[in-house]
Amino acid sequence: MPWSPDQYLRFQEQRFAPFADLLPLVKVRPGLRAIDLGCGTGELTRQLADALPEGDVLGIDSSAEMLERAQAQARPGLQFACGDLRELTGTWDLIFSHAVIQWVPDHETLIPDLLDCLNPGGQLVIQLPSNHTHLNHLIMLATAQEEPFRSALGGWTRQIPVLTIDHYAELLYANGGRELTVFEKVYPHVMPDSDAIAEWSRGTALIPYLERLPEELREPMMQRYREQLRARYPQTPVFYGFRRILFAATRP
Repeated sequence: MPWSPDQYLRFQEQRFAPFADLLPLVKVRPGLRAIDLGCGTGELTRQLADALPEGDVLGIDSSAEMLERAQAQARPGLQFACGDLRELTGTWDLIFSHAVIQWVPDHETLIPDLLDCLNPGGQLVIQLPSNHTHLNHLIMLATAQEEPFRSALGGWTRQIPVLTIDHYAELLYANGGRELTVFEKVYPHVMPDSDAIAEWSRGTALIPYLERLPEELREPMMQRYREQLRARYPQTPVFYGFRRILFAATRP
């Protein structure tokens, strides 16, 4: 089941909001060789490239649908390519990532591997959702464990690899990261109703569940998920506080 750029960008304002906090963590200097891991549709990669004078920026993503949209953002000094961040090679002055590494398991290995790909003086700057304990995620998990979805999924549920901010700070330092900035922030999104939260999740967190289900069970699962959200959030509008972790580290 491919990623849908249109579904993802239905909530563009909310999804892009953390970029305003992440970009200032970058130590800007001329001529940086930078890579954006999980560039998506490319709009934020373009903003990153525009902020780096004389920079050479590559955006990579594993979704052909996202990359097709991103190519419209390409220009001299900014290119896009298909790639898996777990297979990153070469050395970089800046490794940047906005809301992607939550999809990659084993951050105990991933973070040291990314630090190893930095040039001396290079910087790792990352944002990732840490909202997996929110009620909407718990409802998603409970829905996946109901029948007939549980049997169709073979009992599978997604394991969340996200660590605590303390753990990321310790991991970064233990693997050579210095000049650390690590914090968690709640982004206050106001949704028109609980169905909007369901549509938000359909564009990201629900994808692994829906792609594993036979097509005839996808909409029934969405409907059951909506029903449970409506029961817990009957009011309109709905406050949706979304937690995210942001961190930066420099390799001496």
